[in-house]
Amino acid sequence: MGSSFYFFLGVAVSILAFLPFYLLRSPSPEGLNLTLEKVELPERPLLGKPTEGPLVVRLASDPKTLNPALVQETSSSAVIGDLFSGLVKVDPKTLEVEPDLAVRWEVDPSGRTWTFYLRRGVRWHDGEPFTADDVVFTFNEVYLNPEVPTPVRDTLLVNGKPFKVEKVDDYAVRFVLPERFAPFLRTLTVAVLPEHKLKRFVDEGTFLSAWNVNTPPSEVVGTGPYRLKVYLKGQRVEWEANPYYYETDERGVRLPYLRRKVGLIIPDPDAALVKFLAGEVHLLGVGPSQLLTLAARAGERPIKVYDLGPTPSLTFLVFNQNPESSVPDYKVRWFRNEKFRWAVSHAVDRRAIVNLVYGGLATPLYGPVTPANAWLYSEDLFEPIDYDLRRARELLREAGFEDRDGDGYLEDPEGHRVEIVLLTNAGNKEREAIGSILKRDLERLGIKVHFQPLDFNNLVRLLTSPPYGWEAVIIGLTGSVDPHFGRNVWCSWGSLHMWYPLQKKPSTEWEAEVDRLFEEAATELDPERRKELYRRAFRIVYEKQPMIFIATPRELVAAQTGLKNFYPTVWGFWKELYLMVED
Repeated sequence: MGSSFYFFLGVAVSILAFLPFYLLRSPSPEGLNLTLEKVELPERPLLGKPTEGPLVVRLASDPKTLNPALVQETSSSAVIGDLFSGLVKVDPKTLEVEPDLAVRWEVDPSGRTWTFYLRRGVRWHDGEPFTADDVVFTFNEVYLNPEVPTPVRDTLLVNGKPFKVEKVDDYAVRFVLPERFAPFLRTLTVAVLPEHKLKRFVDEGTFLSAWNVNTPPSEVVGTGPYRLKVYLKGQRVEWEANPYYYETDERGVRLPYLRRKVGLIIPDPDAALVKFLAGEVHLLGVGPSQLLTLAARAGERPIKVYDLGPTPSLTFLVFNQNPESSVPDYKVRWFRNEKFRWAVSHAVDRRAIVNLVYGGLATPLYGPVTPANAWLYSEDLFEPIDYDLRRARELLREAGFEDRDGDGYLEDPEGHRVEIVLLTNAGNKEREAIGSILKRDLERLGIKVHFQPLDFNNLVRLLTSPPYGWEAVIIGLTGSVDPHFGRNVWCSWGSLHMWYPLQKKPSTEWEAEVDRLFEEAATELDPERRKELYRRAFRIVYEKQPMIFIATPRELVAAQTGLKNFYPTVWGFWKELYLMVED
């Protein structure tokens, strides 16, 4: 769950429910005294020297965990992402796989046996040597251990079967797959974990408590470019460069150039903008209404705003279809009714949301693929879904929903009033604004909506933990280059299959077919055939509307001008270890 967040719309949220769309105008970049710049990626970054910095960034909330095997949301990955390395990594410029902790690899003619040769001389943050034992421990005892509840395992299974990991010697490991597995190399970007720190938790059966948010930072050790120095709940995170990190520039200067980074925990986006304009934060994801403020202050501070293009992020509305949840059975029956979901989808005015909430800097979304994923996306993949309240009412009538008592709200065939609690994460201005718009239009259909923003971590806990006591939520997914890495969302057995997670067997025929297509795609080596399989799976998701997709924004990043080698993309920072802050 999780990606970058865009926060905006401010006080306009409070009036959306009372004004018709034609009286509202959102800010547009046209005519502003501010240029949205494109990021040009050079052949190579500028060479520099280590600096104490620090680079200061904004964190939207506290992490839920410091354990990469347990992360399910961006609030945690934003804190620990730079602490760990995988056997391989992906270049955000080319999207190709590159060596990381493994310097090279070989695969036998069957495509099932892979041998990885590890980088020598790598040390964990505490100085202990990294060896093949850590790799074997990471996969056999954590990620592939059925006793450890890690969401990572969902992406590692091949047709539901684990692969074998064997030590060849101290600096070589062998992976034996049950069958050919197309995304295998990309799965090895997952964090490698230290056996000497975490094995006791596995042996004691207490892995869920390992590296929690109360763990001293010095205990959380990885092999990544930074190590955790300070975590003060609700205040700040500090990272320092890993003195043992293996990467150097072409002159042999140890990377990263930035020796220190600071993350200020600022839930309120307006407060974050104030700190950015004061020069206390170097980078900030921004939205259209904040462009007005940035344009007004453009002459006071040397700042730039970069338009990175459409994101892979999906913003959507989802209903709880889980019959094992604490939601009343009759409501689950509503949510499992395809006509009910399609009626709601026709009540989502996506184009108005793009204009009002995103200031035109977004794309309406009708299915689970965005223009950022050029490999899969095409304009004809999903037909546009019209904003059509008349059609929505027809579908609701066909499903048996009528205003039986004349009170202005619909009742189901059993007489229950159609009333839902709609959640989103508090402080995300775009989602709060979308919620206000949806509340208004659904109530025009006769669906009573109680709209309630919640603290992000509390919301995630509600969505991912029994008894799953939520009814409807507006939330987002970050998206991935290869759909395989989202299969824990799309497959019925996945822990993030939000509308009904962890199914023992598919609850519908169409979910079973999506499962089958994803498994077939995972073992299909022909890229065109793989693409067709994923497109068929996503067409089924579109046709059944378990998630009602709304929009995908353009990613806008405001930056102070004292940054060098600043190359953000929607897939991550290119050559981030070369980033420098001018004194």
